[in-house]
Amino acid sequence: MRWIKEAARDNVLYTERYKIPEENFQPASIDLQLGMKAYRLRCSFLPDESTVLEKLPELEMEELDLRDGAILERNRPYLIPLIEELRLPESVYAKANPKSSTGRLDIFTRVITDRSHRFDDIALGYQGQLFLEVVSRSFTIRVKTGLSLNQLRLVKGDPRCGDGEMLDLHRNSPILLSAAGQMDQLREPSRSNTISLGASLTNKPTGVGYRAKKNSSLIDLTRVYHYDPGDYWEPVFADRSSRLILEPEEFYLLTSAESVSIPPDYAAEMTAYDPSSGELRTHYAGFFDPGFGYGEQGRLAGVQPVMEVRAHDVPFMIEHGQSICSLTFERMLEAPDKWYGAEVGSSYQGKGLILSKHFLPETNHWQLALFEGDERVSAQQVIAENRGGDSNSVETQPVGNTESN
Repeated sequence: MRWIKEAARDNVLYTERYKIPEENFQPASIDLQLGMKAYRLRCSFLPDESTVLEKLPELEMEELDLRDGAILERNRPYLIPLIEELRLPESVYAKANPKSSTGRLDIFTRVITDRSHRFDDIALGYQGQLFLEVVSRSFTIRVKTGLSLNQLRLVKGDPRCGDGEMLDLHRNSPILLSAAGQMDQLREPSRSNTISLGASLTNKPTGVGYRAKKNSSLIDLTRVYHYDPGDYWEPVFADRSSRLILEPEEFYLLTSAESVSIPPDYAAEMTAYDPSSGELRTHYAGFFDPGFGYGEQGRLAGVQPVMEVRAHDVPFMIEHGQSICSLTFERMLEAPDKWYGAEVGSSYQGKGLILSKHFLPETNHWQLALFEGDERVSAQQVIAENRGGDSNSVETQPVGNTESN
């Protein structure tokens, strides 16, 4: 976090008109803010040898004003100039990824930069604007200037871990644990510092996960703990053999069969699923901050990552524990002064919560409970935990333009 703040102070990361909110600084990244306009596009694109603004006129269909909010339709690409700009040194490059809340809503985002042929990878020494392509796959959404849908990391040098580094660390302080937090490891990191994760498909009364409903109502992304999940999601259940058939182009939220605990000296990225192993895509967000599932002084016995899954082309069956994604670890230049958790406004450090923070943790919908375990957790308790406050002093009304993971 300190290095990111120094980059903002030194105008490596800067804005022309707006101040960067303190809560946008995360342990290893910064939340980027939507600018004042959005452009409805005919199709997605990369600028290649041109600037983004040079390519835009031939693809733009409509311009939207985001200052008072605007609606983005499902399955339509939009281009939004971001408030933050970059002035990177020649030794620094950057990587972007969607925020957790963005991925859990099936919102596809990726950063575009001038004269680039790649999404989300920002070249060494890049100087210029950042643009965000946004495609909401399942829901019609409302966004507003200042809202954050994605994050940016600054990278210097080679962040890859040494051969077998995570395996050695894991054997002294387990990184991968059973979902219940026991010390019997299910798998070990490979010598190349990756860990395979499988889906948890052991049925509970609430099911094994959720599938997005079609043709749901609008979701205003500035509203937090506001929507009844039953209006937007339906539970899914595995069969008696703990298998689940994923329907083509349906969006699912599942949890991993394992818990993950990432030490504060490291971060991890959910790598792309090998297409030779099945017709599905796993996880939009893809980045795990230092301290995810670790807690203060390593006291938290891991957290089950949420998997955002979509099958393509044909129905695809997965089984309990079947590997469907992997984590690749990277070493931090230095451990951040604050780790992932309530202190930095992280929304997903608690056990069992898998829907985005826009939904009420407790619902009146009879068929849809949101928490695993025997005891229900009230909305006020969850909101208080995520804000680090007292449940008796928290209102459950929308809190406005607040976005932190």
